[in-house]
Amino acid sequence: MIDLFNLENKVAIVTGASRGLGQGMCIALAQAGANIIGVSQSSMAETKNKVESLGKKFIEVQADLTKTDKIDEIITTSINNFGKIDILVNNAGMIRREDAINYSEKDWDDTINLNLRTLFFLSQAVAKQFIKQNSGGKIINIASMLSYQGGIRVPAYTASKSAVMGLTKALANEFAKYNINVNAIAPGYMATDNTAPLRADEKRSGEILERIPAGRWGTPEDLGGTVIYLSSKASDYVNGYCIAVDGGWLAR
Repeated sequence: MIDLFNLENKVAIVTGASRGLGQGMCIALAQAGANIIGVSQSSMAETKNKVESLGKKFIEVQADLTKTDKIDEIITTSINNFGKIDILVNNAGMIRREDAINYSEKDWDDTINLNLRTLFFLSQAVAKQFIKQNSGGKIINIASMLSYQGGIRVPAYTASKSAVMGLTKALANEFAKYNINVNAIAPGYMATDNTAPLRADEKRSGEILERIPAGRWGTPEDLGGTVIYLSSKASDYVNGYCIAVDGGWLAR
């Protein structure tokens, strides 16, 4: 049974790989045996060191994913280094906080472009490569609690993450015939850079923790088992589903 979760010699593209949840998922995938193509606009040296300390390869692609112009380079880098792609984790994302009444067009466009537009076109490009390889593959999108809820002062983020959940289902419907599984993970309130302002607000942080049955903020390590599962043969009959890793937030 444990072999179902073995990712030895698999190749995973992970966006937003420099820190936080992306770094945590890179490490988990490497622990399960995968080599990593990491994509980020900022330095991935720390992630690279952690992955290589596990005896796996980590190849960097520097890219501003608010634009789609580096998608071909991401695919080509994977093929040139490893000859294939097996897994795509669409983790890169941003959140801009402002009252909806004052929300700027730039904040809207930047957030939608990164969280949704590039996610779709990178998924499309990777799916084409999976089909070319005749190998099937796994696409894992990172959704959010705000795929289920409205949130406060984050209209573009909520819109994008709600769309990510819908797009996960839509792509699963079309790609399943190619043996491509498309699923999503919805992290709960995680201790990352994105939530730093919330955690710094003693009142708001207290309100959040009070609602989480697990009684704590999540960590990047908490996503490890789920991303391995959705990347592995163990999830071959799971299509179009979003798994919440939230300490029980949605159950409350």
